[in-house]
Amino acid sequence: MKPAGTLRQVSDFSDFSRGHRLQELLCQGEEPSHVLSSPDGQHLLVLQKSRTPPLPQVVAFQRHSIGGADLERNWQQPEPALVGLLFLQSPGTSGSSALALVWEHGRTEVWHFVVAVGWQLLQTLELCQGARARIVSVCNQGASLVWCEERPPLDAHSDMSKCAFRFCVCTRALEVGEHGVRLGTLRIVLHNSPEYQVLASPQHIFLVPATASFATISKFLLIWHPEKAKLTITAPSAGFVHSKVLRSSSESDFRKLLLGSVGLLSCLAPLDIHTSAVSNSGGLLLVSTKGAVNMVEPDGTQRHVFDLEGGPLAQGSPVQLKTFGSILACVLAGVLYLVNQNSGRLIEKKILNMKEVHFLESPGEEDSLQLLAQTGIYSFSFSKPEDNSRSEPCLVEMVFEEACRYYQRRSLSSSKLTVEKLKKGGVFQAPVALAAILQHSLCQKQKPARGLQDTYAKLLSTMSLELQSYMSLELLKTCVVCAPEGEVESYCEELVEQEVSRVLHSDMDKDNLAYLNSVFASFPKAAWKATRSCLQLQQNGDGLLVARATPEVWKKVLGGPQQEEVGQNGVVPLFELICASFLRFKPKWLPSFVELTQQYVSISWAYSSKEGPEGRVPLYKRALGVLARKNKCSKADDEMELELLLCSKRPKAVLQALHLLVRLKRWQRVVEVAEKFSKLSPLLNKEIFTTLLAEFAQHRELDPYLDMLWPLCPAELTASHILTVVLQHLPRSQEDPVPFSSEGNQLTVGLLKPLLQRVVQRPCVQDEMYSDALQSPTFPPPTPPREH
Repeated sequence: MKPAGTLRQVSDFSDFSRGHRLQELLCQGEEPSHVLSSPDGQHLLVLQKSRTPPLPQVVAFQRHSIGGADLERNWQQPEPALVGLLFLQSPGTSGSSALALVWEHGRTEVWHFVVAVGWQLLQTLELCQGARARIVSVCNQGASLVWCEERPPLDAHSDMSKCAFRFCVCTRALEVGEHGVRLGTLRIVLHNSPEYQVLASPQHIFLVPATASFATISKFLLIWHPEKAKLTITAPSAGFVHSKVLRSSSESDFRKLLLGSVGLLSCLAPLDIHTSAVSNSGGLLLVSTKGAVNMVEPDGTQRHVFDLEGGPLAQGSPVQLKTFGSILACVLAGVLYLVNQNSGRLIEKKILNMKEVHFLESPGEEDSLQLLAQTGIYSFSFSKPEDNSRSEPCLVEMVFEEACRYYQRRSLSSSKLTVEKLKKGGVFQAPVALAAILQHSLCQKQKPARGLQDTYAKLLSTMSLELQSYMSLELLKTCVVCAPEGEVESYCEELVEQEVSRVLHSDMDKDNLAYLNSVFASFPKAAWKATRSCLQLQQNGDGLLVARATPEVWKKVLGGPQQEEVGQNGVVPLFELICASFLRFKPKWLPSFVELTQQYVSISWAYSSKEGPEGRVPLYKRALGVLARKNKCSKADDEMELELLLCSKRPKAVLQALHLLVRLKRWQRVVEVAEKFSKLSPLLNKEIFTTLLAEFAQHRELDPYLDMLWPLCPAELTASHILTVVLQHLPRSQEDPVPFSSEGNQLTVGLLKPLLQRVVQRPCVQDEMYSDALQSPTFPPPTPPREH
């Protein structure tokens, strides 16, 4: 790592109005000062929160001695605290600025600065509508204010679980004019929510859970898109979770928003956030307590940027973050880190001999940053490193090689298609365009598409998200290679999840299937977690397994290449891969998963369709095949085989399960299965009863369950039919039968008597046909009277 910049002092506060006062404020106070710089860099606000006299205060300073009235505001400690210092959109006059001071109880002071006049209080407003409301966080985006406010319940003894959801996120337009302020109507973005810290980017609002939130809530972030009126749920440990457009106020309820994702969110890891800030590109920078810096994009995706040195961060140790173009500047414990946001490469690390440092705005200077310290303002100039991340030749070769395989499979010609033919032929434009876009975009990050054809430039704008995902994936792979041993597992899990999701959303051909087989074999636990995430498998309130996967994903799981197509090289279809993961990590869920897949098959494919998976080998038989391939067999495997047979609800499978139970002599379960599945069809009812009647004739194990067995007798069975079945299955004795045996295990007429009585007393089918005629008031009808 070569030095990339120099640090020099550019101001000793002499160019500020009341420079000595500024230096005095920075040097006093028990707590670090909060410093805010205006977007044009001409104004500096210092918020001093000292617990001892003098009083807490906010003071404004003007640079380059532009003069005018000063702004200095202090307040007594019992008064409501100041929660927000916001520079608003200026009225439009050159050199003018607007500032909002937002207090905890909602009162907002709007100040206006004009050259040669100075700071003047323009207007005092009330943001909140309720007198008991309390603002905990506020930000501004354009001409709007967004804040999170607490609305305490009227009942002081309310349930604590309800009190946790006493916050709401609100927004209001605030337009500053030359002579006044216009405040728009209040609109609630989210109500009945926990406490959130609101952070504004140019297009989005990030909602970060407060540290005091419930553990179940502090597992995800919310991203509000004002233009689309949409809320996105994202979790750093799982990526994008859910997105919903808020069309009415009823849909903005926090608990209703999470209703469809509770199961998925409950199994996520809690957030680990030490510091958060918004980058100039619109993403959210998160610093964990372990020192990891991550970027959450507005679409909910996350990527790792850099790891700070020094081990775990203490709760009180401040971390300053600022982005300048593609450079991320970070100050921790007197050390300045300059990192390339795109590649995560450390450009420079410099030790600062300063106790407290603040970043200042430096508009128009992309190659330097300004630091405010107690002794003055310092400028750190750095030469932007040459971006050597040009698209490597191997990447371009991979594009053409993949194109060769793609076109060769679809070609009717017997001639071999090569990379040279693709480059020189001019027939296939897609790989040429993609190679040009990759070469251009990867070597000119964060820059407009110059030097590309118009069609390529349009395609580049369409592919921007895919290119970002590709770069994030490549960066994640780099992190896996370079990570310490203790962090490799977490990186691998994230990488496997992205790879499994990518393959499930692409064509499931033999190559992709073989790749998934290798992933499942190399990272079984990570692949299992990725499968659960992609299929959105979770248990509902009744304990039943549900899946919220899209139809496209289901078709990839069930309709990919089958065993006869992939051959005998050890590659198994995706359904078998997932079943093997269930058997290894969650065997109790496997029968429910097979039942879910059968329900989806019955909806998506016609019955006995040869295109569907059930037209080849039934799904329950494929799951049984996975069970049979296990290296070690146990008693639990018999139970699993039984459940897989029964979950299919096919007559042959049910009868096979019944014979298995008879072989295991589990008579109570035999009768339970018979009672449950005899209701499916009359034919299956007859087969089940005949099977159990034959078992009854051979031994006395079913005698305690005869009261439950006889009601299952089908209506079409007659007494002669029953006796025929019994006589055919009587056990053969080696000795001559005697009338009164002492063994007590022979079948007697007394055991059959209740069944025969039930059959004989039951009306036959023909009697039921004429039941209306037989049930007339008198039979035969009376003789009509004679005529005299």
